[in-house]
Amino acid sequence: MESIQNIKQRFEIIGNDPKLNRALEKAIQVAPTDISVLVVGESGVGKESIPKIIHSLSHRKHGKYIAVNCGAIPEGTIDSELFGHEKGAFTGATSTREGYFEVADGGTIFLDEVGELPLTTQVRLLRVLENGEFIKVGSSQVQKTDVRIVAATNVNLFDAIEKGKFREDLYYRLSTVDILLPPLRDRKDDIHLLFRKFAADFAHKYKMPPLKLDDNAIQVLQKFRWSGNIRQLRNVAEQISVLETNRDISVQTLQSYLPSEGSNLPSVIKDKKAENDFSTERDILYKVLFDMKSDLHDLKKLTLELMKNGSAKTQDINPSLIQKIYGNQENDSEIDFEEQPRTALISNPTKEERYQETEENYLFAETIEEEEVLRLEQKEIEMIKKSLEKNKGKRKAAADELGISERTLYRKIKQFDL
Repeated sequence: MESIQNIKQRFEIIGNDPKLNRALEKAIQVAPTDISVLVVGESGVGKESIPKIIHSLSHRKHGKYIAVNCGAIPEGTIDSELFGHEKGAFTGATSTREGYFEVADGGTIFLDEVGELPLTTQVRLLRVLENGEFIKVGSSQVQKTDVRIVAATNVNLFDAIEKGKFREDLYYRLSTVDILLPPLRDRKDDIHLLFRKFAADFAHKYKMPPLKLDDNAIQVLQKFRWSGNIRQLRNVAEQISVLETNRDISVQTLQSYLPSEGSNLPSVIKDKKAENDFSTERDILYKVLFDMKSDLHDLKKLTLELMKNGSAKTQDINPSLIQKIYGNQENDSEIDFEEQPRTALISNPTKEERYQETEENYLFAETIEEEEVLRLEQKEIEMIKKSLEKNKGKRKAAADELGISERTLYRKIKQFDL
């Protein structure tokens, strides 16, 4: 069994943090087996290194290693990518295609961002994990595959299970062994080591002298939160390496490259309060829209009754609607429909008056309907815009939040020219 130090040198892993060492130790221990592994950690902590270590130390090391970013593949094509498809299975399928599970037979597949998989694909993946069987899209023939699966996620899968977005049985099949990679802010002693490594790499790349931090700059570097983890630290090191002519970096120079702690950087930490506020606002909007639709239905029913008979059956009318119509009158008192069943609307009209009255009500109802349709569309547009803004233009996340399919959201975006 290889030592942790050898693995670090081989895969260029920097750091001596005990949590990092424990994660590497577990990867080395599970590598000779075929059990599935779930790598957990925030975005940017280097989760992609663990499956490479596991594959290189396993008996499958001479087989294929395929890394798949589940969040980057559209929902409509992910089944075809993973399991393949037959010719003519869907529009554009001009030939038979092998999926990753067929190509990687005898090797290892790394499923990054596994929490983004659609539920239908999760069912197919569960079957592969349980008995090594899968079916191509558009086929009825069961195929076998011998693939070792290593998955990774930066989301809380227990929350996804509670929301019905991830299957619980799949979670337990994937997480036979959990490997947790700590965030950079929990590896304070490793931060300066990583910075020096990146600075040396960029100095060689850009043919410049390496950077050197003073003591105060080192302290600031170690105390910074690094919400983007190693990826963010590397980015800052590259910026300073390229832009600074003075290679001795003071604390003031370093701070000019660090974003403020409250800045809106990409992060896996979600603002739950904002999300809850948006959900509450959305629920209120839905209730208003449904109430408007109900009132419109009652108003149309009232108008049709007036057109047919010149009067309406008050027992069939929603009293709350009538109360809304007459609620702005000076006496603002409720109308007694039992004692005045018809005079509240039309008092003994002649044939000519009845015709005029019904025609006016019909036109009034048509105008109301047009206005309501416009209002509903405007509310829908506002909700879609707000959801897309909140999810930074990610249609899949916005569709999930709105409770509609991604295809429906795409159609709405085209319809309203958003």
